[in-house]
Amino acid sequence: MKTLRGIAMALLGFLGITSIIGAVPLILDPSGQLLRMPLSLLQHSPFHTFLIPGIILLLANGLLSLLILYATARRLPLFAWGVALQGCILSGWIVVEVILLRMAMWAHYVYGAIGLALIVLGLVLARKNRTT
Repeated sequence: MKTLRGIAMALLGFLGITSIIGAVPLILDPSGQLLRMPLSLLQHSPFHTFLIPGIILLLANGLLSLLILYATARRLPLFAWGVALQGCILSGWIVVEVILLRMAMWAHYVYGAIGLALIVLGLVLARKNRTT
């Protein structure tokens, strides 16, 4: 179980850091130019700039994953469910993003796999915590 918790923590840390790194430029420059992302990517979405997606990315995948990482490191009650929840949030983010962009890139597959891994890890950890 220690190994599974360690893997979950590594994935949460990676997700949190990379989400913050991606979100901050979107918030600072909602035109997307800092990340060389054209506004035309948003043509099939309800957004006109990257500001709202950047804020959602920062909160839902950046800060929340770091909060769940803290809970997991401290073994706080229900931490395993937090891991699974973060996996669901990330998976939902990826599905919605692919639908709105109408395309998938390599990063979608990587983060989609991380989302699924977090769901599985969270559920296994919850089950193991319940039986011990």
